[in-house]
Amino acid sequence: MSLIQTITNTCFVKPHPAGLPFIGAGLIAAIILMMIYKPLGITALLLTVFIYYFFRDPVRAVPQDENLVLSPADGRVIAISSNNSLPDDLIEEDDSETYTKISIFLSVLDAHVNRVPFGGEVIKTFYYEGKFLNAELDKASEENERAHALVKAEKGKLIAFSQIAGLVARRIITDLKEGDEIKAGHRFGLIRFGSRMDVYLPDNMPVMVCEGQTAIAGETILADFGTKRKKSLTAQKI
Repeated sequence: MSLIQTITNTCFVKPHPAGLPFIGAGLIAAIILMMIYKPLGITALLLTVFIYYFFRDPVRAVPQDENLVLSPADGRVIAISSNNSLPDDLIEEDDSETYTKISIFLSVLDAHVNRVPFGGEVIKTFYYEGKFLNAELDKASEENERAHALVKAEKGKLIAFSQIAGLVARRIITDLKEGDEIKAGHRFGLIRFGSRMDVYLPDNMPVMVCEGQTAIAGETILADFGTKRKKSLTAQKI
């Protein structure tokens, strides 16, 4: 791929609808300020370009395999820990399993559109209007603004994921509702301006990423239910 193609595929992509009001307001402000004082207008225009870049919604080549757990976000894997319980708001009465938690930190330069990590039925959702601590801190998953979803996979396994607001983020957007049937790799929401996502997998599920690794939403494989894979993977652009 050429440098021009790389830049085009990274920067010049369709923005998420949630970003259109911000982009429109920025353009209007830039035009008005340009007529009043050109340097201010240029500054406003550059800020609008950054907002457009932040809300970009790139197409991804999503692996087509029901056994795979995919990354729900672009970012850096900052922590992987085992023997966790689900968030208190999602715990089922008959769930005695322990879970591996994978935390992914999204900087303001990452694409912030979130994608479903695993297909199944959404059996529980919860939104908590909390604080705005640094998303890299452990306690952010318990104290920050956050939205949880618990999914029951076709195999009967429970997988959960959480959108967690960060130091700058002030708004979580999620389209998930209880009873929804969802598919891995499909878009379901975003978090504005810096954030984190946690994914909870059964402890006996082999993890395929490591701390410090860069993850790509809808493409990076976090874990695999299929212990004996015999077929090659195919992908679909979504």
